[in-house]
Amino acid sequence: QVQLVESGGGLVQAGGSLRISCEASGIIFSMYAMGWYRQAPGKQRELVAGITSEGTTNYADSVKGRFTISRDNAKNTVYLQMNSLKLEDAAVYYCNARRVFSRYWGQGTQVTVSS
Repeated sequence: QVQLVESGGGLVQAGGSLRISCEASGIIFSMYAMGWYRQAPGKQRELVAGITSEGTTNYADSVKGRFTISRDNAKNTVYLQMNSLKLEDAAVYYCNARRVFSRYWGQGTQVTVSS
């Protein structure tokens, strides 16, 4: 059974930092591309950052220079370091694992940014 379990969300002031994590089980983690998506109320889910199995990263323009995605294959975990958080970064953040025709989602972790 595949599980993606996000953690580390919470309340942070604008300008602050937060790191969220996603631990995977039930998959050969190192073979999967991993991504972080987010969905704010009334908005569509959007890709925030992705990292391939080889470690190549990509980011949404809105978070470039502020967010960093990384992975630790030994711990089956992908991270998203979020710095200089803005009010508009508030959302539920979802972890995604993708390989060929397989795609899995976590349950999401809430990130709230206060002014």
